[in-house]
Amino acid sequence: MFKDSIEGLDKVFKTDIQAPAIVLVTGPPGSMKTSFCYTLMSRYLEKSGEFGLYTTLEETVESHVRNMESLGIPLTQNLQISDFTDLREIDRMADDGTTTDYLQFIEKMITHFKKKHGPKFTTFALDSLGALYSLMEDSTNMRKKMFYFFKMLRDNNLVCFVVMERALGGESQLLGNEGFLVDGILLLGLERSRGKLVRFLQVEKMRACQHSMEKHSVEIGKTGIIVLGSIFDA
Repeated sequence: MFKDSIEGLDKVFKTDIQAPAIVLVTGPPGSMKTSFCYTLMSRYLEKSGEFGLYTTLEETVESHVRNMESLGIPLTQNLQISDFTDLREIDRMADDGTTTDYLQFIEKMITHFKKKHGPKFTTFALDSLGALYSLMEDSTNMRKKMFYFFKMLRDNNLVCFVVMERALGGESQLLGNEGFLVDGILLLGLERSRGKLVRFLQVEKMRACQHSMEKHSVEIGKTGIIVLGSIFDA
C-alpha cells in the first residue's frame, strides 16, 4: 500500500489511495516534493512488483537519479524515468514553426507502457506541471485541456502524482483550476516550530480516503523521506 511505503506515512493516511486518482503534490522550493514522490513510488513499486513511470521535465534522467541516490533513495528496476531533453531540442531546432504537443506525447508514452506492462502499470508521476506549462505555447482553454488530460490518466486506471510549485505565502501557480479537477492535494511546506524551520506534510484534499488534516513534520533519513509526528509534537 502507498501509506506503508514511507516510514510514518500511516500516521497521515488511515486508508490507502486507490486507483484511479490524480494527486497534486504542491509546495515551495526546497520542500522535498520531488523526493517525496520518488521515495513513495520507488518503495511502493519495489514491494508490489508493479510498474511505474516518472516523467521529469526540469532535470535530465542522469541528474535526477544522482540527486535521489544522494538522499539514499535507490532506483528500483520497476520504475522507468523519462525526460523531454530530446523533444525540447527538436522544438528548438525546428524551422517550420511547429512545436510538440507535449500532452499528446505523454499520452503516447502512457499508451506504450500500458501495452507493454498491462495492468502492472499502476503509477505515474509528472514533475512538474509548471514546467509542462512553460513548454506549451498555447495556454488558452487550459482547464479544458487539463480536464481531458486527467481523464486520460484516470481511464488508464493510474495513481498519478503531479508536482506543482507553490509560493511560500501559499499561492499556487495553477492556470486551469487544477485544484478542482484533481482527486487529492498534498502540501509539502516549511514552517517554524519551537524556533526551528521544519518541513511538513499536510493533506488538503483526498477523495475516498480517510486521512489526518494535521501538519506532520518530515525529515530525510538514510533511505529517503521519513514522516514524523504532528508538527506541534516535533
